Amino acid sequence: MTRALLGIALSSLFAAMLGGCGSSPEPRFYTLSADGNPESDHSEKAMADYSVSVGPVTLPEIVDRPQLVVRVGANQVALLDDHRWAEPLRDGIPRVVAENLAQLLGARQVVSYLNNVSFDPEYRVLLDIQRFESMPGQTVTIDALWTVRPASGGEPKRGRSAAREQTGGDGYDALVTAYGRALATVSRDISEAIRSIEMAQPRQGVGK
Repeated sequence: MTRALLGIALSSLFAAMLGGCGSSPEPRFYTLSADGNPESDHSEKAMADYSVSVGPVTLPEIVDRPQLVVRVGANQVALLDDHRWAEPLRDGIPRVVAENLAQLLGARQVVSYLNNVSFDPEYRVLLDIQRFESMPGQTVTIDALWTVRPASGGEPKRGRSAAREQTGGDGYDALVTAYGRALATVSRDISEAIRSIEMAQPRQGVGK
């Protein structure tokens, strides 16, 4: 009788363990998106006869991972196993910045360097992300150093963009959307740098 009861107890425990494993939530996956309205100048789009490549991108090691990483205290962060990036941030950030620049500049071709490594553009944009932080339900912050290198061999133009956006909601969808708005700010600064180089050294064929 004792052995029978023990067998039933072990079977029940095993079933409970299986049930617990089966009830684990499936992770949710997120992608960064370009800003739908990056304040592009349509009159300049027709004149932008040059190409741009964005990347590579460097990131702080703490956020260069599949999980979303959020700040939960002054000296504490949380890795969210149930909330993950659908693509590496090293891929997503240059993709979004390239999409933003395409709208802002109206350039002949703007691509992430990952999409065409043999591409020979007039301008290369390098990004060094210093901060990529968020507090759920509050803000996201992106602090980026960037360099625009003209293929003509001219002096590179360097700058720093600090973008801080309210999430506007408590969910992680709102947090990821806010990251997209912050990247739009970085993209606008880069687009202004490219325009300033174009104005200082007009390229043959621009405006045709």
